[in-house]
Amino acid sequence: MARSPLLEGLPPIGSPDARLVILGNMPSVLSLSSGQYYGNPRNAFWRIVGELFGCAPDVPYEQRVAMLDRNDIAVWDVLKHCRRIGSLDSAIEPDSMVANDFGSFFVAHPNVERVYFNGAAAERNFTRLVELDVPGTLRLPSTSPAQTMRYADKLAAWRAGLSRAR
Repeated sequence: MARSPLLEGLPPIGSPDARLVILGNMPSVLSLSSGQYYGNPRNAFWRIVGELFGCAPDVPYEQRVAMLDRNDIAVWDVLKHCRRIGSLDSAIEPDSMVANDFGSFFVAHPNVERVYFNGAAAERNFTRLVELDVPGTLRLPSTSPAQTMRYADKLAAWRAGLSRAR
């Protein structure tokens, strides 16, 4: 039986002065191929943070990243690499998961006060794979199109969650 491809995640985005970090689980196939976080246009991430921080989701990627920087937000994923066919978190081979180096991340981002998980898989894998005490954490509903929650409900949950950091 053929093994799933080994996927390598993306480097973190956001300034070293970030006060909060949003952690996904592992970028989608579209994100990895474009080299951009939340590259699937059906993913609600850019639409949600754009609405919360005043940036249209269709502006160039560099402008969206700059919007995150202006709002002291960093983005990364829990997994450095894993084996998976497709983009679903449920398709990740559990024994292939390797977490990113969060010890180094928090040294490079000493102002992080809050860690937000973009969905249950990110929270579960961080808890299982990363042995660090981290600042206050909160799981938000996944912005993935596979999460069938209504957009208005996702937006309300993200608005409430991110307002805690302000």
